[in-house]
Amino acid sequence: MADANARVRKRDRIKARAKRYVDLPLKLRTADLPRRAASAAVMLAITAGAIWQGGAVLRGFIALVALACFVEFLRLIGRATKRPGVRVAAALGGAAYIGTAAWGLASFQPYHIVGVLGVVIFTDTCAYFAGRAIGGPKIAPRISPSKTWAGLAGGMVGSALWLEAYMAFAHNAGGSVRWAQEFGLGLDEALGWALVGAVLAITAQAGDFFESWLKRKAAVKDSSRLIPGHGGVFDRVDGILPVSLIVWLFAVLG
Repeated sequence: MADANARVRKRDRIKARAKRYVDLPLKLRTADLPRRAASAAVMLAITAGAIWQGGAVLRGFIALVALACFVEFLRLIGRATKRPGVRVAAALGGAAYIGTAAWGLASFQPYHIVGVLGVVIFTDTCAYFAGRAIGGPKIAPRISPSKTWAGLAGGMVGSALWLEAYMAFAHNAGGSVRWAQEFGLGLDEALGWALVGAVLAITAQAGDFFESWLKRKAAVKDSSRLIPGHGGVFDRVDGILPVSLIVWLFAVLG
């Protein structure tokens, strides 16, 4: 009986390991794309409108998103642990994390906000398509089964290209972004900004993994069902939070 149980356990381990490298057909892996794209278009339109208005409208929009994110964070903590002390500590840490990121983002000019959002959008989008199209080994299947090394590489490339192009063609005009007609960076500067974009892509993915870990602890798939095809607000800003923090810290320390 013991030998039979051992064989079953070994077989289960082999199956679980094999699933890490076996991908579904591309059509199935992208079946949710239309709904995700429609929701993304709506979110981009609302965000662009807030950035266009600027001032109190933009700050209010950021505060509202941060509040919704924090409520979902508290919901996850409540499901992840029943220990009062841990809940209180996590709530305080989450308030500092989300609040500081929101404060930093609200202090940016539209030029910097567009840059930050572009980094995260290009990271997520390129990681999504690269991961679905290429597949391959998972980064941390116990935390986020869908995240692959190919997806991370795609996200890094997308973010690097975005930031390089943005810094070359976009100029800070105070309350707005002014676009240039010529590539305004030397080779060293272009490579430098591409490297920064790649590093920020890793930062965005780290925020994604943190939220995925928390959802695993809470035994839920999404932080909420507020956004069709995307889950909750926390699911959408998990990468924006750490990138905003890093950029804000560099702005303050620099």
